[in-house]
Amino acid sequence: MGWENLLEQFRPNSDFETVLSLYLFDKKLRLLALDALERIEMAVRVDIVHILGKQDPMAHENPACFDGKFTKIIQTDGQTKHQQWLARLNELVRKAERRKTACVVHNLQTYGKLPVWAVSGLWDFGAMSRLYEGMKHKDQNVIAQKYGAVRGDVFAQWLRSLNEIRNIAAHYDRLWNIRIVQKSGPVKEDKFWVQLENSRPFFYFCIMQQMLNVLCPNSKWAERFNALLTEFPSHIGKNVSLEPFGLIEDYCEWPLWNRQK
Repeated sequence: MGWENLLEQFRPNSDFETVLSLYLFDKKLRLLALDALERIEMAVRVDIVHILGKQDPMAHENPACFDGKFTKIIQTDGQTKHQQWLARLNELVRKAERRKTACVVHNLQTYGKLPVWAVSGLWDFGAMSRLYEGMKHKDQNVIAQKYGAVRGDVFAQWLRSLNEIRNIAAHYDRLWNIRIVQKSGPVKEDKFWVQLENSRPFFYFCIMQQMLNVLCPNSKWAERFNALLTEFPSHIGKNVSLEPFGLIEDYCEWPLWNRQK
């Protein structure tokens, strides 16, 4: 019987300590993902602001700074995607005003507006990824190629997938054996990437590692990931394994995870 078959009864020899060890493993895995995604989110946010801010301090409100599909295609409610994004942003600004967020209050009181570098602090991962999708292709590509993605649309997929991982981890859902809905394509057609299943979490931990190698080349995140895998309660038996996580057997030979290779 495979790991995907869920039963109403406990398996023989099940015990609370085993269940707890699996829960703790998944908790540490979620925290590890959030640690990487925090760095990635901050870095990509800066990349977007740097490109847009050079064009216009209020670029986030200026349709000319974005691709036509973001600013001209009418949605069912009569709005463009850009207008929908701004409506959501305005909600975040109002909440920040009520909280008296210093950066927001200062800019509004002093200048009467929020430039893109000030308002970017209010974006969550989802808002950031949707704004990236609306950027002009040439601007997208500058950011995408920095992290090893071949094109902006590929990097947009990465951000959508990582946002799903972020939401799973932040809302305490089980991560180690989840199926990812917002799937991305492989980074490269090499012997390691082609082994991965893009509906499995490990694929996206590899994307995180790919990006962290650019952002934080001296990071110990990969070592922490390797150490955590040794804590998986493999003694449970073949019905509970890292197979649904998507781990490949020879990943430690992969230069992505082993810089000595």
